[in-house]
Amino acid sequence: MTDEPGGVDREVDDVLVALADPTRRRLLDLLAAQGEATATTLAERLPVSRQAVVKHLSVLDAAGLVSGGRVGREVRYTVRPAALDTTARRLASLAADWDRRLATIKRVAEAGEDDAR
Repeated sequence: MTDEPGGVDREVDDVLVALADPTRRRLLDLLAAQGEATATTLAERLPVSRQAVVKHLSVLDAAGLVSGGRVGREVRYTVRPAALDTTARRLASLAADWDRRLATIKRVAEAGEDDAR
């Protein structure tokens, strides 16, 4: 992926790194289902400690996938879909580029077969 530093590709890279971990993907699933939750509530649903959940949420937050807001003494986390949407659009664009390249290769190969006959 090539883009200027700090651009869309950097954001996509951050999202992909964050999503590489199954625990973080599970956290996103839980937050998407619940709407919002605290680290304590999320830790109750996972086989990791609350401290580990907080670290995972920190990575997700840095990637722009979640945000935490203080409500009294609690920090409640919610999903932020914009970064995921950007990543999905980038991957769809990349897939379309490869589809065009493969179609070109197929056309060239089929033309070569026709010429060989």
